[in-house]
Amino acid sequence: MKLSSQMAYKSADEMMFGTAKKPVTTKRGIVLGGGHVVPEVVPHPRPGSEKTMKTLLREYERANGDALERCVIVGHPILQIENEHVFQMTHNPKWGGEIAAQTAKQMDEYLEKYGLKASYRATPADLRKPDMVNMRDSDYTREVLESFKECAKYADVVSIESMGGKEVFDHAIIRNDIAGLLFGQAVLGGRDMEWMWTQIVDICKKNNCIPGGDTNCSEANTAMFMAGGFISKDVPHTMAALSRAICVSRTLVAYECGATGPTKDCAYEDPIIKSITGVPISSEGKTSACAHSDLCGNVIAAVCDLWSNEAVEYHDMFGATTTAVFAEILGYDAAAMNAAIELGYQKEFQACLVNSDMYRGPHGFMLAPQNAWLIGKAVVDNNESLYARGKAAAVKCGELMLGDPKLKLTAFERESLQGYMKDMEKLPAKEEDFIDMCLKKYANVKGFDPAAYGL
Repeated sequence: MKLSSQMAYKSADEMMFGTAKKPVTTKRGIVLGGGHVVPEVVPHPRPGSEKTMKTLLREYERANGDALERCVIVGHPILQIENEHVFQMTHNPKWGGEIAAQTAKQMDEYLEKYGLKASYRATPADLRKPDMVNMRDSDYTREVLESFKECAKYADVVSIESMGGKEVFDHAIIRNDIAGLLFGQAVLGGRDMEWMWTQIVDICKKNNCIPGGDTNCSEANTAMFMAGGFISKDVPHTMAALSRAICVSRTLVAYECGATGPTKDCAYEDPIIKSITGVPISSEGKTSACAHSDLCGNVIAAVCDLWSNEAVEYHDMFGATTTAVFAEILGYDAAAMNAAIELGYQKEFQACLVNSDMYRGPHGFMLAPQNAWLIGKAVVDNNESLYARGKAAAVKCGELMLGDPKLKLTAFERESLQGYMKDMEKLPAKEEDFIDMCLKKYANVKGFDPAAYGL
């Protein structure tokens, strides 16, 4: 695998929502990243509906169908639906395949009857928990890959939220250990992604399916959620931001293996990924408040190509079912961004998105287009190894946070960040030396098996 050595965009000024350097086209003709933003709704089944394939098929038929119907009712012309697999859908690969087939049929019917263009993203669950199974050789591993084979027959796009390195990351995050984040996310996660995504891309090629992308949900999002809001102190917000920068090294691997986007919506690192690769990205922010809270609800939309709600459980609301309601909300958000593009006001609209919460906290700050691009540049300029570019991204992120007086950091946050920067200065320059150090340091971490990462 060749590591990225150049940026897709000459500067952050070139990056805009709705447009990607490398657009992709779905089976029903939606051009993602081709000049407009596409809403992406993510229905989730109610507990109990997963008891049998029949009950789960019925649940998704209603949930996905309600979203399609609402788009017709209010006049939203395009929609992407993502179904993130519950355990049973990947554990029984045929289940995920049947649901993908059912949804594809629904979309064909809506296209024929109403002219609604829709696409389907299937996201098998990564059942491989590093502290429970071997990442490369287990029944769960085989089920995950088989799920891709089943879903790729019918889905427009497939993605995954991979788990590589989580055992070391979890050990490190609660110990304030920046070296552990670099090892777990960049070194272990990157190696696991190369192993996994080489196979996913091959499956997609055989099935005329788009290999979407991955996300560091299991690690960088964990750090972000542990950092929480303004009154949370479980993890420093600055550490969560550094974790996000580090994870670019491993998330990028999917695209270096042949993934084309659209990226996974919960990868908050995607603005940086877009700056390097030029692939269309899916983002989530304020409309994902149904699933979780964050401090970058507007700025994260600044360069998105799809706009997502993360996930919403299927239930009734006053206005309709949840999936119908969120399809409508997402569609109106996308319509506003698309109107700005058509009127020539996209720069002004983007400025409003960015400035509304760029300085709300470290995460929004580092993901603002200008800073995302600079972190991306640090990645490609230090592409000697997965470790080197992960460390360079974190250092650049830290320098940006310390260098902008508009970003107000508490004494605790500033001192924490300065400590992480000093810790990174002491780390080895070469990846092989860093790996040797970490193999000894994390030898007793529960579930860590170097051989499962090719080490």
